[in-house]
Amino acid sequence: MDSISTGLMEAFRLILTLDSDLVEIVLLSLQVTVTAVAIASLIGLPLGAWLVVNRFRFRRLTISVLNALMGLPPVVVGLFVYLMLSRSGPFGVLGLLFTPTAMIIAQVIIVMPLIASISHQTIRDLWAEYHDLLISLNASHAQRIKVLLWDGRRALITAVLAGFGRAIGEVGAIMIVGGNIDHATRVLTTSIALETSKGNFAFAMGLGIILITVAIAVNLAIHTISKTERASTW
Repeated sequence: MDSISTGLMEAFRLILTLDSDLVEIVLLSLQVTVTAVAIASLIGLPLGAWLVVNRFRFRRLTISVLNALMGLPPVVVGLFVYLMLSRSGPFGVLGLLFTPTAMIIAQVIIVMPLIASISHQTIRDLWAEYHDLLISLNASHAQRIKVLLWDGRRALITAVLAGFGRAIGEVGAIMIVGGNIDHATRVLTTSIALETSKGNFAFAMGLGIILITVAIAVNLAIHTISKTERASTW
């Protein structure tokens, strides 16, 4: 209980004093995570819809692989991105290793299958309702995807938030490709891992509380803006 109370006090102290290092870490965490989730959503949401409205030979296999990639080990993704961006790798000339960009790339690879799979399951139910109407209107595949994404946008927020939740808590991959460099690539999760390894449990717990608070705040903000939870009309 003492460590918990100490962690709470440390978290409040850091927040109330607007600790410069903490603010920098939080802003970088949000920058990396929000950018990665936005890119993954731009890829994953249309992909999920495309798999619903299109029929092709290996469709079921593609969906199965996509679902399997939801559990892709982050450290494996981190290793893959590291090899691709290292000096001896094919993209080493870009000099992206140990930068926020490398962290974003790793998170996109981790989060995109999750968003695509959830969106596919959501849009599949919507497609059952819209199928006859869109077919009768002779809508193209692109038009069908656009309609399904727009009308299912509230439900699809769940997919985006699931991606955000996984990305904001990711540590393995971004530790490998980011290097946890102070004032450069250090985010909340890597800071927690570092402080824990140093035995600074109170500070690590304080950072953990802040991480949870940030995740909840972002989720509440998105729900509020999108009005996914409407008041009952009864």
